[in-house]
Amino acid sequence: MASSLFLLTLLLFAVISTVNSCPPSERAALLAFKAALTEPYLGIFQSWSGTDCCGSWYAVTCDPTTHHVTDINLRGESEDPIFEKLSRSGYMTGEISPEICNLGHLTTLIVADWKAISGEIPSCISSLSSLRILDLTGNRISGRIPADIGKLRRLTILNLADNVISGEIPPSIVGLSGLKHLDLSNNQIAGELPSKFGKLAMLSRALLSRNQLTGSIPNLSRMKRLADLDLSLNRITGSIPVELGKMRVLSTLKLDSNSMSGHIPSALLRNTGMGILNLSRNGFEGTIPDVFGAKSYFMALDLSYNNLSGRIPSSLSSAKFMGHLDLSYNHLCGTIPIGSPFDHLDAASFSNNDCLCGNPLKAC
Repeated sequence: MASSLFLLTLLLFAVISTVNSCPPSERAALLAFKAALTEPYLGIFQSWSGTDCCGSWYAVTCDPTTHHVTDINLRGESEDPIFEKLSRSGYMTGEISPEICNLGHLTTLIVADWKAISGEIPSCISSLSSLRILDLTGNRISGRIPADIGKLRRLTILNLADNVISGEIPPSIVGLSGLKHLDLSNNQIAGELPSKFGKLAMLSRALLSRNQLTGSIPNLSRMKRLADLDLSLNRITGSIPVELGKMRVLSTLKLDSNSMSGHIPSALLRNTGMGILNLSRNGFEGTIPDVFGAKSYFMALDLSYNNLSGRIPSSLSSAKFMGHLDLSYNHLCGTIPIGSPFDHLDAASFSNNDCLCGNPLKAC
């Protein structure tokens, strides 16, 4: 009787474990994903054994009803006790296995900040139609962004920063109609921005710095929610589109270290929502528009290393706040205005111009 009860208990436990586990095909996909990676220090994959991939596998989350795998959240920079116990960040080698594409219900794929994961992004990633977050930042991933990345219609976050990805930004990316955060910074991406990049109407952050992008900035006037645009340290040419100054949500614009030219649009400096503007190390010319006012609030305004001429706008003195101002290495002349913000700036903010004078430079 006791042995029968024991066998019944074992059978019941096995049934419950099977019911609560992810489907065998998804378990096999996870194990193939694990097999393609090597994590030598933290032992984060030690829990990836047995059949209960939904309940006890580190960084794996399943749908509580269907038990399909929905999230993989593997971050190499984390406050998880596993990391804190050994007082170290993550390090992992290997590649992202194409078997990941057999997780057809995946909504989140985060494999970030492991420093040494290499290989390419599996092209089949675009078949994961439920994917909302794709974050592979901080690795050594190479190759191109999948050409049909635009098929991921539900994607809201695409973060591929700090890798060695090359090639161009695929034109299909403009099909990501729900995309809110795009970070491709610090890669080797070349070519021009897609001509219809402005179709990404939901985008709030476009971080594309430290690449090899060329061409001019396309029309972005439809991007009403864009708050942060960073195209710095590329090879962008052409002038600043006037419509950037009319985008009321845009608060951070970094175009520094490119090969841009032309005049600075008045609307850009008049835009009271603009808080950080860096146009340094380009070829902008003409005068600095004298359009600052009581609502101007700049945490940072950097116009250094250009070909700007004329006088420093007197209206700068009426700005509500000017945290950092750099007008050095231009061709400015005349007297530096007095009062705020000029009374807290040092000589480096005005150095290497043609004929500026007054505090903090030499007297006129």
